[in-house]
Amino acid sequence: MPGLKEIRKRISSVKSTKQITKAMKMVAAAKFRRAQTRIIELRPYADKMHAVLSGLAATVEAGHPLLEVRPRKKVEVMVLTSDKGLCGAFNTNVMKAAFKLIKEIQAEGMAFSVSSIGKKGTDLLKRRGMPPRQSWVGISGRVFYGNAQDIARDIIENYTTESFDEVFLIYNEFKSALVQKVSVVRLLPLAPVREEATAQEAAADFLYEPSQQAIFEKLLPKNLEIQVFRALLESQASEEAARMTSMENATKAADDMIANLTLQYNKARQASITKELMDIVGGVEALKQ
Repeated sequence: MPGLKEIRKRISSVKSTKQITKAMKMVAAAKFRRAQTRIIELRPYADKMHAVLSGLAATVEAGHPLLEVRPRKKVEVMVLTSDKGLCGAFNTNVMKAAFKLIKEIQAEGMAFSVSSIGKKGTDLLKRRGMPPRQSWVGISGRVFYGNAQDIARDIIENYTTESFDEVFLIYNEFKSALVQKVSVVRLLPLAPVREEATAQEAAADFLYEPSQQAIFEKLLPKNLEIQVFRALLESQASEEAARMTSMENATKAADDMIANLTLQYNKARQASITKELMDIVGGVEALKQ
């Protein structure tokens, strides 16, 4: 049984850890509120742009490289994780979905490449012997539109040069402070937007200024940037929500541990006092004799 001094040290250590987890929870809560506001404000814009492209794609006359559906020979898998830990199963769930998708791609006899956004995903891929084709770190917690532009530019360049024929992005979609859902989204090719157009939109007669091709040259890359930016913000809000929940659970676990250690300390202290009293009584009895 540990001594009183050792138990006191453990209680002090757990209390210090509790202060850290409680502070981290408060920081995560403040960051979460900002991240939640950003993604809620962006969603209508991203959805509207997608809807507009759905209508335009239904009437496209000339092909566009980002709408071209090629035979699937090589697939790019992009994973979006955090740069820091202490956020529960946030990163683990994304990587599980990524490895599952990679197995499905391999089962179909296709080649694949992997890119990562976030240090945690990059490190895990390297440990698994899958060094990423491209990686972006330092974005988590400091998401700017320029980050999405850099990522989208890399995707478009490699897709148009046929380095790969399909691109999937895996990330945590924010649902609520307690719920985050892993989403597997196909970024390229963008051909599925044609399927989402309504019959009325498909039958509409649009006038394009300056030209249909010029509009697509601007809107399609822009749409890809917006979708990547949305994923970054969804992931950021999900990360802070997961960290907030994780730190709250850690704080509660620290409280339970402190209570158990305090009970153990009191029992040990009571046993020590009882032993001392027994020694005193025994000494008194010996003097009487």
